[in-house]
Amino acid sequence: MSSTTANGGDQDIEREVPQEQRALVLAPKAKKPRIDCIDGCRFALVFPIIVGHFVKFGTENKVLLKLLTQENVFVGGFFIISGYVSGYVATNVGERDHDRKKLANPELFFWQKVMSYYPLHFLVSTLFSPMFVMVDRWMNNPWKTTVFHGLLNYSLSQAWFPSEAEIWNPPTWFLSALSFVNFTLPTMILPQVAALSKDGLRKLMLGLGALSIVQKVSYSQAWQFYCRGEYICRTSSPHLWNTTRFHPFWALVEVTMGIAAAREVMLDTPEENGSRWKVHPLLLYVAAHASVALRITKFNLNDALIRSTLFVPLYLKFLQAMHRDCLSSSPTLMTRFFGSSLMTRLGALAFPMFILHGPIGQLLYKKAVANRVFGRVMPMKFFPVYLGIVMLASHVVNEGFVKNKKVQRLSAWLSQFLADRTTGMLRDQGDKLPSMQQKTLSFEGVVASKVGK
Repeated sequence: MSSTTANGGDQDIEREVPQEQRALVLAPKAKKPRIDCIDGCRFALVFPIIVGHFVKFGTENKVLLKLLTQENVFVGGFFIISGYVSGYVATNVGERDHDRKKLANPELFFWQKVMSYYPLHFLVSTLFSPMFVMVDRWMNNPWKTTVFHGLLNYSLSQAWFPSEAEIWNPPTWFLSALSFVNFTLPTMILPQVAALSKDGLRKLMLGLGALSIVQKVSYSQAWQFYCRGEYICRTSSPHLWNTTRFHPFWALVEVTMGIAAAREVMLDTPEENGSRWKVHPLLLYVAAHASVALRITKFNLNDALIRSTLFVPLYLKFLQAMHRDCLSSSPTLMTRFFGSSLMTRLGALAFPMFILHGPIGQLLYKKAVANRVFGRVMPMKFFPVYLGIVMLASHVVNEGFVKNKKVQRLSAWLSQFLADRTTGMLRDQGDKLPSMQQKTLSFEGVVASKVGK
């Protein structure tokens, strides 16, 4: 390895490397197998979220409403999967290190992440902007408020504003929080988590989980620990609730837990795999989803507590179990199901469904809009049709826009363009000073040397 000295010369620096580390460095890197079963889980998460947002227009059954309106619980699963996939893709199997090639340009890494979802967000926001603006006007909001809402929406900064987090297309607060997370990943999170041992990763997950629970207990202590028996628990402190479920910091906590969970599996040794008592992924999946059933018992905890104390820890274990099962010689039926071509294709629709279901639902069910467009809000028997419309529209958008080569090339160009203009934002560029600054420093050095003489 060479290092540049102060006078511009190069010198070799010998570093003593322990024998076991030297063997690890010289060993060939393990190839990463695809884990399609993780992608298949996305549809199983997005569908209950979509149902939960508008199911009150599909049934009056109070038990069903209690069970199906806990979409805030399932959003935690999306943050975990985002972290799990990022950790798997950007770090090395069998090594306590990150993929230096993938993270060599952290600014490009960040902008590529953003451009993987921003084009569709921009398209849907623009297509439905007349409806969003008119709703603002019908609510008697001043124009400056409407302009402010538009600015928050297009800049994906609404998650930072508890009173405005659900403006225009409410589910996109997720993208707002995720953008902050992606900003931290290439330099602040992934390299540090990748360097941890398995013991350290477990302790990190426990610590972050405890931190999340403390915040949810704090929120519950300020409001209430239990729901009041109705299918919806209208908080008397909406800003506190929005800070609890929308704030980007708590999204970062869950994403980091997902990264740590993936890293723990990636550091498995053959000896550990042979001696480990395996839990069937189905048991963990059922246990995680069954946590929402507490709503129909006397232990009807609020969504924030269910999410942090039960769903998130169980879903992390489920992803790890399915990941390990996927790598085994005989995966279980459930792992094969989530990795099937059907679930993979449905998983590809998860993001378009997440973005589109809100505006389509507003058009059909929001009184201020539906009464003016259709003369009424759609009847309850129309709800399955609404779900079908969302899936069909998502398929069309996925095939015609998300997969469009021109859109992908434009996204890649924008990522590179923005990365070039933000170079140094996420990494030290002290050794790559602009030419004019280098000339100035050289001139000052000459002057200083002559004065010294």
